[in-house]
Amino acid sequence: MLDLKLLRSLFDGAEISVGEDELSKFETYAKLLVEWNEKINLTAITAPDEICEKHFFDSVMPFYMWGGLKNGAEIIDVGTGAGFPSCPLKIVRSDLSLTLLDSLNKRINFLNTLSESIGLDAECVHGRAEEFGNNADFREKFDIATARAVANLRDLCEYCVPFVKVGGYFVALKGQSGLQEVDEAKNAIRILGGKVEKTFEYTLPNGDGRVLVIIKKVSTTPAKYPRNKGQMKKKPL
Repeated sequence: MLDLKLLRSLFDGAEISVGEDELSKFETYAKLLVEWNEKINLTAITAPDEICEKHFFDSVMPFYMWGGLKNGAEIIDVGTGAGFPSCPLKIVRSDLSLTLLDSLNKRINFLNTLSESIGLDAECVHGRAEEFGNNADFREKFDIATARAVANLRDLCEYCVPFVKVGGYFVALKGQSGLQEVDEAKNAIRILGGKVEKTFEYTLPNGDGRVLVIIKKVSTTPAKYPRNKGQMKKKPL
């Protein structure tokens, strides 16, 4: 059973307003996550207090720390898995337009169930980022692309930056090695049309270190990117 008092206190501590309706949606989300996790691999984190802090709070808080989310922003969550970070964010910010992209259809089935159960109104898309990044219906169409715990930042930029319109942002939620990854990804960010605007180092209440990376799209991504996984591995940017 989700500890709603803990979740509320986490959000209150970050001055993020959540009401009873939002808390009820988080409770349903946690229940579905644990139930589905017994059938398909969604997460290694299933303890109620860890779901509160490491999944829900740590999906929402970084975006408030950044402060760059405009009203009605169109977001694509690349390699979204069980819906982190964008589904918790959508619960708190219902004005956002959300597309969830994942390569595993079982996860998409979970996300469709989640979306219907709590009224997320999210578009759930089954596919690979390197294919949809070259699709005219998705390429450079979003205000924000985001991803959490998918790949190293250099590869992640090639997956995600092509989805972002010029003037938009790629928002990457990374672990404590995030600043080192930024340094290693500088060339890729430049080639793909991005520029690091800001990085935030922060610590969760339990002491876990995190880095939030904000990359602004300053020019159009060259047509040959993203490449397929084999090309990316053979010749990293």
